Amino acid sequence: METNLLIAIANLVKDPVTNLKSRYKSINRANSMGDALEFYIKDLFCNSLHENNPEKKNEIYEKYFSYFGNQNNPPDFIVRDGDAIEVKKIEGFRSALALNSSPPKNKLCSDDIRITAVCKKCDGGNWKEKELFYVIGNAKSGIIKYLFFVHGTCYAADHETYDKIHAPIKKEVDSVLDSLGFEKSKTVELGKVKKVDPLGITELRIRGMWGIENPIKVFDYVAPIDQNAEFSVNAIMLREKYLSFPEKDRRNLEKLASGKFLIKDIKIKSPNNPAELLEAKLLSFRK
Repeated sequence: METNLLIAIANLVKDPVTNLKSRYKSINRANSMGDALEFYIKDLFCNSLHENNPEKKNEIYEKYFSYFGNQNNPPDFIVRDGDAIEVKKIEGFRSALALNSSPPKNKLCSDDIRITAVCKKCDGGNWKEKELFYVIGNAKSGIIKYLFFVHGTCYAADHETYDKIHAPIKKEVDSVLDSLGFEKSKTVELGKVKKVDPLGITELRIRGMWGIENPIKVFDYVAPIDQNAEFSVNAIMLREKYLSFPEKDRRNLEKLASGKFLIKDIKIKSPNNPAELLEAKLLSFRK
């Protein structure tokens, strides 16, 4: 079965559920509000918001998704033969996003050392890169205040931008550890030292901690958020990405356009060169 971001947004516009606590805690689907937000986004893609049977829910997910990640192994999920989705929950309205040891991504690449072998083999393993969407949710006390869907290509620079910082720092860390005579372990992080103490029972992990500005700040010049609204949703993607979705899904979504839901053409700054403007689409919903 097929789904995509436009179908998810159409499901949201038609049924804008905002109380995560009552929806997911009551059916024991989530241990935290971060988990609840992720389940909510999955259900938008599957149109399964009101399926309360966990077994049936899992069967639905299997039809629509080819991979589930976790906190240490991005992305959070991959649409079958489609896009990768990374969900981030924040409590502060304009808080930055914590990406931990993984730098921002404009796309998900199969040669990324930070993704699992299982992820690389999903969808038959015959892909080199997948389009990536970040989904940022401001959820406090179980209530969603806003969602921001942002196309990775609109948000993050090319991989080389981040790799050129990571590689030389890792080289210097390795040099220091060698000079101190520590036993190193292979790691995708900046460094990992084993047997730090005389008993050989302590290890040290040296990690970079990446963060990125909230898209509310990054795109405030084209996609302002109304803090007084009960619920706000923005989605930004390249225009060519929008046009790549099936025509029937674009038409179904466009039929929902109203005073509360708008679709319009915008121009945004390129993450690789702010002097260059990229043609993009803004999908905006208010409740």
